[in-house]
Amino acid sequence: MDTAATGLTFRDATDADADALVVLIESAYRGDDSRAGWTTEADILEGQRTDPEGVLAVIKSPDSRLLVVERDGQIVACCQLEHRGEYAYFGMFAVSPQLQGGGLGKVIIAEAERTVRETWGVREMHMTVISVRNDLIAWYERRGYRRTGRMTPFPYGDERFGIPQRDDLQFELLVKELA
Repeated sequence: MDTAATGLTFRDATDADADALVVLIESAYRGDDSRAGWTTEADILEGQRTDPEGVLAVIKSPDSRLLVVERDGQIVACCQLEHRGEYAYFGMFAVSPQLQGGGLGKVIIAEAERTVRETWGVREMHMTVISVRNDLIAWYERRGYRRTGRMTPFPYGDERFGIPQRDDLQFELLVKELA
């Protein structure tokens, strides 16, 4: 068995998880704490990545699941799975910075793909990644995702998504065919 998967439990988030999930997501992407891992966006975005309202909206949405990953009763990761007809959307992916680089992300994304295939019968997973995040995009490409070149603008001026530190941010759509 993959040691990264040892002792993991997967479950759907509840309203009671919202605050802990905000802390996890913020720790993985923003501020100095995020620099302990490799997924930090601290050099390109300041401010918040999400808030309790945003997390609760995903938890309560009838077309979404917010998958919580626990080890020894502690939340160590999460990801959003949203049913969008022919495909599923993968987002809000966060792994505790202290656990990044040990294979946990690979285990979680594989479980997410299995879940959407079995639950919704979809054959594709979509996600958007900030296009300047070359290391992160390369990681997803190694998991079978392909760049599409389809871009959407970053929501400049909406501080719910962070405070950009550069003016060239946009999201690129990545797609994976699920077997």
